Amino acid sequence: MLLQTAAMAAGSQQYPAGALYVVATPIGNLADLTLRAIHVLALADAVACEDTRMTQRLLQHLGLDKRLMAVHEHNENEAAQSVVQALQGGQRLVYVSDAGTPGVSDPGARLVRAVRAAGLRVVPLPGASAPVTLVSAAGDVQAQGFTFVGFLPPKGAARREALLGLRQLPGAVVLFESPYRIAELAHDLAGIDPERLVTVGRELTKQFEEINTLPAQALPAWVGEPNRQRGEFALVWHAVSAQGDVGDAELPGPVSEVLNVLAEHLPLKEAARLLSDATGQPRNRLYDHALARRQTRQREAD
Repeated sequence: MLLQTAAMAAGSQQYPAGALYVVATPIGNLADLTLRAIHVLALADAVACEDTRMTQRLLQHLGLDKRLMAVHEHNENEAAQSVVQALQGGQRLVYVSDAGTPGVSDPGARLVRAVRAAGLRVVPLPGASAPVTLVSAAGDVQAQGFTFVGFLPPKGAARREALLGLRQLPGAVVLFESPYRIAELAHDLAGIDPERLVTVGRELTKQFEEINTLPAQALPAWVGEPNRQRGEFALVWHAVSAQGDVGDAELPGPVSEVLNVLAEHLPLKEAARLLSDATGQPRNRLYDHALARRQTRQREAD
């Protein structure tokens, strides 16, 4: 019945032979597989996939039996040639990753490049995507777009260096993390920018899905609660407030006055550091205020 429904809904479109169909699969909830994806899987001569065991379970759920070709991060360049040969022979091939949209964080980009280099067609079938799913629930009104990063370096020093670089980006930043390192990432985010909002999603689309938005300084405690360090995590590191929106009223009067004096005689970062040490105000907040004031004065002078 499901295959028939998919064919009725999607069958009127042409699905040429000799093309690679890049198909998004569910990130957790099997009901998120589109009817068009089901129809193309039914039409496929073979399915190239990141993990044959995962894909076999998906196909069994649909009542399909297909030849599988393993194409993953360790063999993608070599396996791509087998895919190209099959396409040149006039077959329809589907590529799927374990979950979500191939080529975003999962393998697939090298395969697509090889197919295009051979002058063959690539047909994308959109569907589930963890970054877009979480961004849609983050409510980040400051963001003008977002940067998808995925997994950061696993080692602490390299991860913190990467975060410091990403902190300067104007929009939101979307990260992935495993349950084994989510506590370390939470502490890094809290230390780098404690007041910046983070939306954390755990087990997206699954039965025990959790989505919460909170200041980074509260993230370690949230992650540390019982049973929280399970499943896969996606995080939206919200965009910082536009510097033009930073008002003096947000700082206590005496702190604002001292900041004005220090900023006239010291580099802004040094002024923010000294005042943060003296008052306990977040260094990043003080720097943003001082920078906004300087830019306002420059605009007025122009």
